[in-house]
Amino acid sequence: MKQLINEISNCNVCKKYLQHGVRPVISAHPESKIIIIGQAPGMAVHKSGIPWDDKSGENLRNWMKIDKVDFYNSKKISIVPMGFCYPGKGKSGDLPPRKECAPLWHPALLDHLQNVELILLIGKYAQDYYLNKSSHKTLTENVKNFQQYLPKYFVLPHPSPRNNIWQAKNEWFSRLVIPELQKEIKRVLN
Repeated sequence: MKQLINEISNCNVCKKYLQHGVRPVISAHPESKIIIIGQAPGMAVHKSGIPWDDKSGENLRNWMKIDKVDFYNSKKISIVPMGFCYPGKGKSGDLPPRKECAPLWHPALLDHLQNVELILLIGKYAQDYYLNKSSHKTLTENVKNFQQYLPKYFVLPHPSPRNNIWQAKNEWFSRLVIPELQKEIKRVLN
């Protein structure tokens, strides 16, 4: 596993497409019980090198009802984005994760993560990739039907503050989905 993480950390397959340079961000350990698969690091994470080291990460930890110590304990939780490097800015936010990363690195990572009991699929990119044909047309439909993907996957919207509008329009999310997420996290980690 250490060799694989080292290879990912030194990957430069997408170098020519990354205006801010290559800086893969990952945290994984073979004993992990949970994997968080999100989109790609934002600029703050690109600068710090620490996954979810921003307001989105704070929101995610609140949703999970977990502290930073447990969140960043890779023996408990692996953090594996769809794209390992910051993809840069687009017209309406960050660009999508680079498509090369997941097919190149995820299969080998998952082979090393044999103790995993739950995978959080955050955002539509991760959901479409992992749920394939069982993914609904919209993220909202996926999240509404989160129980369909359990016990292996728990689907979530991105916890970015930019998604506060989505949460306001879908108030059922905090009332119905978040408590179930917290139960699953507690079940797996205890």
